[in-house]
Amino acid sequence: MSDTENLEQEQLDMPGDEASQGGALSSDSVSQALGYDMADRRIAILRGIAHSGSISQAARDVGVSYKAAWQAIDTLTNLAGVPLVERSVGGAGGGGAQITPAGEELLHAAEAMMRLRSELLQRMQAGTPGGGQPNLGLMTSMRNQWPCSVLKVESIGGQIRVWLRAASDAGSDWTIAARITPESYELLGLAPGVQVLALCKATAVKVWLGQERPAAASQPINIWPAVVQRATYGAATVTEESLASDEAICCLGWGAQIVGFAPAMSGLVANDHVWLEVAESAVVVAVASH
Repeated sequence: MSDTENLEQEQLDMPGDEASQGGALSSDSVSQALGYDMADRRIAILRGIAHSGSISQAARDVGVSYKAAWQAIDTLTNLAGVPLVERSVGGAGGGGAQITPAGEELLHAAEAMMRLRSELLQRMQAGTPGGGQPNLGLMTSMRNQWPCSVLKVESIGGQIRVWLRAASDAGSDWTIAARITPESYELLGLAPGVQVLALCKATAVKVWLGQERPAAASQPINIWPAVVQRATYGAATVTEESLASDEAICCLGWGAQIVGFAPAMSGLVANDHVWLEVAESAVVVAVASH
């Protein structure tokens, strides 16, 4: 099937030629586009389009669906702020795709950055016991972050549930589940054993007071017992429940910290036993670059 036919089938639109010719990458655009993980195959898809002149072929070469390839290009384009791919009309295949000058520039920048990153990591790993790779390069407002590895993957109602296990030896029995789309699953290249970072906002974590598992918990997974370390009352933070909530910094049994929120006037104090709950859809999975 040609890319033109695929476009009609998926009802996905490329930028028009007029828009495609106008964009140039700034240093900020490069930083935005490449500041996110390239282990998720987006750059590989862009490189495949440059080589084959076809989004369909690039998707096949990388091993993702046509829809996932389009998602990758859309994400890169949004991050770069300029069109990276344009239509090429006609030809034996009924038309295809080609990258713009901005797309070529982004590929060159990606290759240079990967070389520098590889050299830096080699130097750092040479001086790190066990050759461990540090968690660098990710800046986010999400306060809850845990190094994990993929334990297993399940298909749930058209989406993917990814089970993650804490990378720490002390927390090897602790698991957290994330719900992602099939396209994100493909692009991230997730499989058992892959090292990832699990993240979620503090406002996504519900804090339930008491030693007994709360009957009002909305789900049977992603709920853990913990102990309050510190509490801040009436924090001016918007949550689903109220405009003012009590923030709690809690410690899991194996030592990891989780920040969450309880309803205002909860009365939480240090050493209180609580339960923590977070929805699967609120958990973000980040893959380390190689």
